Amino acid sequence: MTTVAIELPEEAFSALRRSPPEFAREMRLAAAIHWYARGEISQEKAAMIAGLDRADFLAALAAQQIDVFQVDMESLRRELDRA
Repeated sequence: MTTVAIELPEEAFSALRRSPPEFAREMRLAAAIHWYARGEISQEKAAMIAGLDRADFLAALAAQQIDVFQVDMESLRRELDRA
């Protein structure tokens, strides 16, 4: 596993009332949700980035009211036309 170090001012942790490990966990989850919601990564990759199993990642998506299934409308139209 690769380690990424990010320098943040101490005030960031106190302003959010998070310890550095809590902040890091939330940042990983936020990044994973962001990239998943934009369709840049799969659920599996997003869960891995977030440090969660897939079921817990799906629960996190639901908590943030993010669609679990991403549908490309054009692909859906083509599928429906073929049916």
